[in-house]
Amino acid sequence: MTEPADEFSFLPEQAADAGLTGPLPRGERLQIDLADGRVVSGLRWWFDSPGDRPVVTFLHGAGLNAHTWDTTVIALGLPALAIDLPGHGDSSWRDDAAYVGRMLAPDVAAAMTAWTDRPQVLVGQSLGGLTAAAVAAARPDLVDRLVVIDITPGLDPNAGAAEIRRFFSGPTDWADRDELVDRAMAFGLGGGTREKAARGVYFNSRVRADGRVEWKHHFAHLAAAASAGDRPPGEGAGSDAVAAVLGEAGWEDLAAVRAPLQLIRGERGYVTAADVDVFRERVPAASVLTLAGGHNLQEDAPVALAAEVRRAAGKD
Repeated sequence: MTEPADEFSFLPEQAADAGLTGPLPRGERLQIDLADGRVVSGLRWWFDSPGDRPVVTFLHGAGLNAHTWDTTVIALGLPALAIDLPGHGDSSWRDDAAYVGRMLAPDVAAAMTAWTDRPQVLVGQSLGGLTAAAVAAARPDLVDRLVVIDITPGLDPNAGAAEIRRFFSGPTDWADRDELVDRAMAFGLGGGTREKAARGVYFNSRVRADGRVEWKHHFAHLAAAASAGDRPPGEGAGSDAVAAVLGEAGWEDLAAVRAPLQLIRGERGYVTAADVDVFRERVPAASVLTLAGGHNLQEDAPVALAAEVRRAAGKD
């Protein structure tokens, strides 16, 4: 694949793929240093002026990165922030591999404190949704409204993704990105075209000092270790009990949220009608909406999702 000029070079293609003809946003890469030496990275987007501060903050799901929101941001038309969760994108990996909402929330809150100047419409998908709930519960000053996409506590953010786990459990480094694109296409991943697969590979990989290409996110390396017989933290005996505890923690976080809360599920996503019934019972003040699409609504239905986020921001 031809290396792009920069990470924002794909925006015209992404807009064209979604049938969007309006102005494109401008973006910049941000980074904040944490006290323990790790970094959190993110993307800040604006349309009119670089001085326009974000009104919406996006958190992606497991195995993704901040660029998964690009088309949604284009359709949104509002200044926004998209954060790379720890272990993803350009944010540092966690030595303890503790990629759960309550563990990730303090890092996200630190980034939001540094990069925003007002309470946000906080939008989180899958693992990002559980993290967003933890942020809203612990730091209500940062959140004006909370939108959780296709996840409820107790559900595995990777549920139904056995093929993706097999995809990532292979080698973790490659001669070049073309090899990664070939693998994605062979697994039926990447959005259906080689161009889309190449975009996804570019955003989710990096070139090491030795010239080899490796996955950016920690999950691919954990999956490879597991397939080799080295269980990552949280795997094996007792994992069901751990999942139950984490699920209950997620419900506690949602119960503590004081901002208006909405669950948006994908019609073909992970949250079933039965899951919605439990959600309504445990979080009765929240609203629920279903959109046509799968688990990654920001990629399956970015325009429809952006319209809902605009409404949440009071811009409809």
